[in-house]
Amino acid sequence: MRRIEPGEAHVKPLPTPDADSQAYWDGLKDGRLLLQHCGACGHVQLYQQALCRRCLGTELVHRRASGRGTVHSFSVVHRAPGPAFKQDTPYAVLLVELEEGPRMISSLIDADPMSVEFDMRVELVCEAVHGGAVLPRFRPVGR
Repeated sequence: MRRIEPGEAHVKPLPTPDADSQAYWDGLKDGRLLLQHCGACGHVQLYQQALCRRCLGTELVHRRASGRGTVHSFSVVHRAPGPAFKQDTPYAVLLVELEEGPRMISSLIDADPMSVEFDMRVELVCEAVHGGAVLPRFRPVGR
């Protein structure tokens, strides 16, 4: 386990792309959410991997997702998990079911976290954060 240096506790962690996920993170930087589609079985998956999770095939291609979905589940965080997130509370963590089928965990922006409801329609926002990273967030449709 890596030791946290003084001052690091107040810095939010950034994603670390690897060979499988680099296209995903590059897509977000371009304002696109990319999903992997399996050419062998048609399965659509999020969180890129070298193999299809359904058939273990390697015929995976990236396609742009609509960026729209519904809130399948959520939690409003009132107690920050660490100093870096203290200024963000309260915030809503969402499990979004994308129109294409996969579900992804993200957070709500541009709305009161207490306004989240099950089956609420949301749309993707690619949010630039510190360090040059871009994270997928969701806002209610129509905002």
